[in-house]
Amino acid sequence: MSKKAKASPYLKRPTDPVEIDRDRSVAGLLAKFEATSFQARNLAIAHNIWLNMLDDACTVVLGLSGPLIPAGMRRLIAWLIRNRYVDVIVTDGLTVFHDIHESLGRQHYQGSPLTPMGELQAHGIARLYDTLLSEEEVQEADEWLRNFVNTQDVTRPYATREFLTLLGHELSEITSEDGILTAAYKARVPVFCPGVTTSPLVRGIAAGRIDRKSPFLFDVIQDVVEMAHILVGSTNAGALYFGTSLCSDFMRQAQSTGAVVNARLRPLKYVVHITLDTLHYGGGLLHPVEDADNWSRAAKDLRVVTTHCDPTIALPMLVTALTQSAARQIKSRRKPTFTLGRELSISAT
Repeated sequence: MSKKAKASPYLKRPTDPVEIDRDRSVAGLLAKFEATSFQARNLAIAHNIWLNMLDDACTVVLGLSGPLIPAGMRRLIAWLIRNRYVDVIVTDGLTVFHDIHESLGRQHYQGSPLTPMGELQAHGIARLYDTLLSEEEVQEADEWLRNFVNTQDVTRPYATREFLTLLGHELSEITSEDGILTAAYKARVPVFCPGVTTSPLVRGIAAGRIDRKSPFLFDVIQDVVEMAHILVGSTNAGALYFGTSLCSDFMRQAQSTGAVVNARLRPLKYVVHITLDTLHYGGGLLHPVEDADNWSRAAKDLRVVTTHCDPTIALPMLVTALTQSAARQIKSRRKPTFTLGRELSISAT
């Protein structure tokens, strides 16, 4: 037998190998992950932080970026919104566009990343890694958006939040299954879309500007102002980011803006970031969530984790685990209430 290691304040909690037992629940598996290391433990921590948010008087912000809808995450996200596991959505235009695509009755299809693009283009097919969709249907979605914009009052600009609320209402009249925008409209959950101009969401709108001289405008500053008001009006706030740093960057600026207008604004109390991205500065690794204190104020009781995992793996695991572990929290949770008109207002948690 080897000699016992010298006592150390750092050597107190050994890892515990995962056992195979009769507990086949995802929540049970994540509980086992708590005694492991690397991204398994980080995923377990993410689950626990999400539970903490639901247990607290907390406004929960869900950040979504990347091709999550083509990958099959739409129903999971709509379920989270409908059942108020989250209170605010911050997302990119790619997610919104593909949500609209499916709300219009279209589909995404399984493919291969190895199929030559020339062959797909000859058949009118677009590809996102290993997922396919019809170019004709994409153009139909562009045209639908163009026509929707032409029904709006183009004498004034719109925050993306207001625009997406109106879009959710319109889609709810015609779709047979809730997606992100329709579930958010029905649950009175605000949806913000920073970086809207870098996405396919604006193709149809821009075409309307070119073809019909439509002067429709987005007021992206109003989005920051409204998100700042949400943070100021919340007792506590937490964020769950799935994907790139776009959503966390938007939240960081909203926090800074809120602190300017109200010095008593409490910083985010909980942050979970699920991503495959790792930033490199000066040869070292920088975890943008844990490094938040370099950019904005950090709560003294901040609970935070970055999990380097494909969001299309982590999101289904976390949501499934919550269906098994969060019944008490959801039943008793104090949710913020929003009024979503031309301007946004919040009743604090």
